[in-house]
Amino acid sequence: QVQLVESGGGLVQAGGSLRLSCAPSGRTFSRNAMGWFRQAPGKEREFVASINWAGSDTYYTVSVKGRFTVSRDNTKNTVYLQMNSLKPEDTAVYYCAARRGVSDYTFTQHDDFNYWGQGTQVTVSS
Repeated sequence: QVQLVESGGGLVQAGGSLRLSCAPSGRTFSRNAMGWFRQAPGKEREFVASINWAGSDTYYTVSVKGRFTVSRDNTKNTVYLQMNSLKPEDTAVYYCAARRGVSDYTFTQHDDFNYWGQGTQVTVSS
């Protein structure tokens, strides 16, 4: 059974940094597009960032551009989300997602992804 396992969440003060990791188990995702989404209390899950299989193309939602960086190490089968200059409005559960099949592109829609992790909580205090 394929599982995506996120880690690295926690409590941080505004202006601080966190790095999230996503390490799939059950299979390798080194040839798959990957994404990060988040869901704040009372809100819908929203796209944050995505990366193509080679790591050569990335895409970000406007609110995190310049502060967050998505990357991957295919030798470790791991995807990262480096989050800097965190704001209270970044508080949410962050989810890792993987798209089935090989692709050179990035994706931004929830339905573009086939596999999801359980999420990791990120809380930014003011």
